Amino acid sequence: MGNYGQFCPVARAMELLDERWTLLVIRELLCGSRHFNELRRGVPRMSPALLSKRLRTLVQAGVIERHEGDDRVTYQLTSAGEELRGVVESLGTWGVRWMPELGDEDLDPHLLLWDIHRNLDLDAMPEGRTVLAFHLFDARQGARDWWIVVSEDGVDLCDFDPGHEPTARIEASLRELTRVWVGEVGWDEALRAGEVQLQAPAAIRRQLPAWLKLSAFASVPRPSPREPAPVGAGG
Repeated sequence: MGNYGQFCPVARAMELLDERWTLLVIRELLCGSRHFNELRRGVPRMSPALLSKRLRTLVQAGVIERHEGDDRVTYQLTSAGEELRGVVESLGTWGVRWMPELGDEDLDPHLLLWDIHRNLDLDAMPEGRTVLAFHLFDARQGARDWWIVVSEDGVDLCDFDPGHEPTARIEASLRELTRVWVGEVGWDEALRAGEVQLQAPAAIRRQLPAWLKLSAFASVPRPSPREPAPVGAGG
C-alpha cells in the first residue's frame, strides 16, 4: 500500500482502498459473494493473481476474514468491512448521477448476467424450474449466449446450454440490455421500441419484468438536464 504521509483519516483510508479493484472486491462481498470463484465472476477482468493479492491485503487490514472448511475457503466481511457499505452505495449513487454515459469499454456481458442472476425476485417466480435464455447479438464470440436456471437447488448462471427448454428468451444488444438493467430505460419502453425482444407466452411476458429486480442503483434519480456535469468529465 502507498503512503500519502498525511494524518487526515480520508488519506489514511485511501491508502488501503484506492488500490485498483479493491473497492470492487468489497462491492462483491457486500453483494453476497463468499468464495473465490464467485468473486472472480463479479470482477471478470481482474486476474486471479491480483484478486488473491487484494484478498490477502484486506485480510491483513482486518476488513475481511478468511475461513477454511469442507475443502473450501470462504471470505466474509468483518464489522469494519460492513461499515464500507455506505461508502460503496454513496459512490454508486454518485456514479449514476454524475458520470458520463456508458462507453463501449464499460460494457461487460459477464458482469451483466452475473448481476442479473443474483438479483432475481424468487418469490415472484413460479414453482419448479424456470430457465431464462439470453442472446446478446453484438457481444464478442463466446459471450453472446447465457442461461439462468432457477430450481429448488438454487440459481445458476450458465454460459453453455443446460439442456432445458427455456421459459423465456431475451434477445438484445449488450448496450440496450445494460441500459435496461441500470435503469436508463424501462422494460416496457425497450420492448415497445424493439430494442429488446422477448419470446415467451403472454403470461410470462407480463410477469418477467417483475422477476428481474434490476441493478441496486437503477432507482437513483438522474440529475436534471440543466444540472452541470463535473468539470472534465468525458466519455
